[in-house]
Amino acid sequence: MNSKNIAFLISIVVIAGCAQNNAITKNDDENDTIPVPDGWELVWNDEFDGDTIDFDKWEHEVNARGGGNNELQYYTDRSQNSRVKDGLLIIQALKETFTGPEGTREYTSARLRTKNRGDWKYGRFEIKAKLPYGQGLWPAIWMLPTDWVYGGWAASGEIDIMELVGNDPATVYGTLHYGGAYPDNVHTGASYKLDFGNFALDFHVFALEWDATEIRWYVDDSLYEVQREWYSHGNDYPAPFNQRFHLLLNVAVGGNWPGNPDNTTSFPQKMEVDYVRVYQKTD
Repeated sequence: MNSKNIAFLISIVVIAGCAQNNAITKNDDENDTIPVPDGWELVWNDEFDGDTIDFDKWEHEVNARGGGNNELQYYTDRSQNSRVKDGLLIIQALKETFTGPEGTREYTSARLRTKNRGDWKYGRFEIKAKLPYGQGLWPAIWMLPTDWVYGGWAASGEIDIMELVGNDPATVYGTLHYGGAYPDNVHTGASYKLDFGNFALDFHVFALEWDATEIRWYVDDSLYEVQREWYSHGNDYPAPFNQRFHLLLNVAVGGNWPGNPDNTTSFPQKMEVDYVRVYQKTD
């Protein structure tokens, strides 16, 4: 995850206007059949129905480096920062002094990924979640390349399904990063703003559909962004978004984009995830 002042560039085709807010509430019936959109098949999912994180599907990234954006948290693998409870994956940011091999930080959180446990080229990625809020909070649902075929970030790409800056909890962002290796990278994206309420009050479904020449972003099945143009210094179009990517879920604290927490920020803050589902085309 990298600092992003979202640029609305000519390579984006954005669906005009924001769609109606359709908040999704959590379904507690574990026996319900998982819906499959027409033309897709379910290939990977986690409903978080157990009592522990499934490490056949997820691994923790434990470090104090974050995403390289002057973030303040130490990512840990402790249950205080990530756990499964009552059918939800909970990623929790805490204000606390924590010392690990990479030093001392005044905040902790968690960052989970599916690398080498769930890696896909193209598909529909659907995540139902309720988000944290407050100055300095930065939750993200995103994707990184598994193999880095075209070089270092962002020549091999990055796909941000959802990011939120905590001092504006009614707005989420969808972004692509591509081009050359830093600092010769670029990003393009758009935002979606709720008509009322914010993303900390209800569960919402964040989805991304990705194929060879088009990537689409949705909130609660409302399409709000389409991108069809990108490039990589490492190869011809449709590089870099023609390789395997994996999912990441995290809550960062502080950083270049959201700024640092202040005296208005309350802790703990949680991102609660009801499910993660991955579909691929049937044809």
